[in-house]
Amino acid sequence: MSDTQWPRYEVFEQERPNRPFQNVGSVHAPDPELALLNARDVFVRRPDCAGLWVVPASAIFAKTAEELEADNTWKQTPVPADAPLETWLVFQKKTQRNVMTYVTHVGEVEARSPAEALAKALEAYATENVYVWWVVPERMITRSSPEDAGPWFTPARYKTYKLPTEYKTVTQIRQAKAQKRKSKQR
Repeated sequence: MSDTQWPRYEVFEQERPNRPFQNVGSVHAPDPELALLNARDVFVRRPDCAGLWVVPASAIFAKTAEELEADNTWKQTPVPADAPLETWLVFQKKTQRNVMTYVTHVGEVEARSPAEALAKALEAYATENVYVWWVVPERMITRSSPEDAGPWFTPARYKTYKLPTEYKTVTQIRQAKAQKRKSKQR
């Protein structure tokens, strides 16, 4: 029996132009372009969004702090002599509190392999309490374009009925119960 599951893409969202991209979840799609459209439909239901990225999950080199502490054999992975130098984006998870996002983009390194990229990221962006590290080759990222921002993200701004603050059910139930109590007391 063959696997019929489409590839998984990790989704990164930027809330505002001056904020870093954060991983907000994943979608399945047959190709990066459809993954980007699926990401828009799934994750841009509420404002604010200034940009989206999708990355094939298979392109992410990830290590937890526990994995880094327990096993450093990943560092010995040989780098082919003819491997080209390329840009890798670095992501970290620094807190256990925020459950809406997983990792946040913190910078870039130039490397010839995933292991070399992570080693350079550990040097360049080392801080306390980093629980997870991800490195991703920049060439594997499919991005929304600035021209897409208007038609892709603006409509969500005006669909306030999708915001939790628009659901007044609890308040209405309390008001109805209070009114019922008042009428019984008379």
